[in-house]
Amino acid sequence: MSSDQARVLVIDDEPHIRHFLRISLASQGFQVIEAATGREGLEKLSAGASAPNADIVLLDLGLPDMDGQQVLDAIRQHYEVPVIIVSVRGHEAEKVRALDNGASDYVTKPFGIQELLARIRALLRRRASPSAQRFKHGGLVVDIAAHQVSLNNIAVHLTPKEFAILAHLIASAGRVVTQTQLLRQIWGPTHQDDSHYLRIVVSKLRYKLGDDPQSPTLLQTEPGIGYRLSLEPDREDNSP
Repeated sequence: MSSDQARVLVIDDEPHIRHFLRISLASQGFQVIEAATGREGLEKLSAGASAPNADIVLLDLGLPDMDGQQVLDAIRQHYEVPVIIVSVRGHEAEKVRALDNGASDYVTKPFGIQELLARIRALLRRRASPSAQRFKHGGLVVDIAAHQVSLNNIAVHLTPKEFAILAHLIASAGRVVTQTQLLRQIWGPTHQDDSHYLRIVVSKLRYKLGDDPQSPTLLQTEPGIGYRLSLEPDREDNSP
């Protein structure tokens, strides 16, 4: 989906933020829809239709009529549209709560517009393409269906937990996946607080994939929150 086709709904009560985003996004070809309150945002998103009236939502948490987390919950009850939280609230607990509740990403104010645009483009690319069955970046090739991984044409043996983590991150490439989400999905709900298990497995996974554990570029850590597969795949192949 190109930017000149994408509609961005900005839900923020600060006029200068809406103005800044309107100018910045419009200059990149996006169609911008604005709302100053949570209820107005929900109304403009639904617009009386079954499909959302936007391709992506930028949502502030500090709205005058309702908390942004409530708006996120309301959106997720009806739509899978990507939602980026854009908020001055930078506490880890707030970020984790939003991501666990279905936010696609979280950007703390003040933010760089180029970073925000990159996050928007990544989410739109993921939405436009089917779930990857084959991930390729540089010398790394991951065949999800066959459970095979190779690096520079050499087979890489991953444990079931390592492969499961990698597959989850590939499915959400460009997005933050919280520790709680990974622990719940891979270890089960009784282990969602056992973050030390996750740290150990991610460290071993980075080593096997040639991603420097001290300065990773592929599997990046969002401190206190989770992990992000930072690079988009070179190619996605959905053939059997």
